[in-house]
Amino acid sequence: MLIGAGRGIAAVALLGQTVSACASSPTPPAVEDLKAQLELAERDSQTARDAAAAANPVAAPALAEVASERSEHARALAEEIARAAGEPVQTTTETATTTTTTTSAQAGPPPSVRDVINALRESADSATALAAELSGYRAGLLGSIAASCTASYQVALVFREPAP
Repeated sequence: MLIGAGRGIAAVALLGQTVSACASSPTPPAVEDLKAQLELAERDSQTARDAAAAANPVAAPALAEVASERSEHARALAEEIARAAGEPVQTTTETATTTTTTTSAQAGPPPSVRDVINALRESADSATALAAELSGYRAGLLGSIAASCTASYQVALVFREPAP
């Protein structure tokens, strides 16, 4: 779902580069807000994965796709956080996902589609608010994540009963 926003992201990134080139002195980028977005992406991915495991055959593939997309968001956020911190970029977020799996397995009944929708709505709202405060690549990344979350809960996870 990130592909459709490609032109907008490119334009925002180009604008951000132009604006940052005019700045007098670079300041170290703050990443705490991105870390919060990373945690939301990891949480959503695990919630969708847990819901898919318990879902009916109609909902399970859509939930698995949402889990995959949110894992990709987590990967992109982790790469940006590492880049901003001047650290080597890790290619997976497997450790965080594994830790979350253990915790969520002990929490009780599996999450429902409604739980996933509510989590995605919260993540979309959070990413939208943060994107409005940022510029350049980060604004585009968060805008794209917000759009993907919104499309997931408004389109991908809306199921209709088959006609008799």
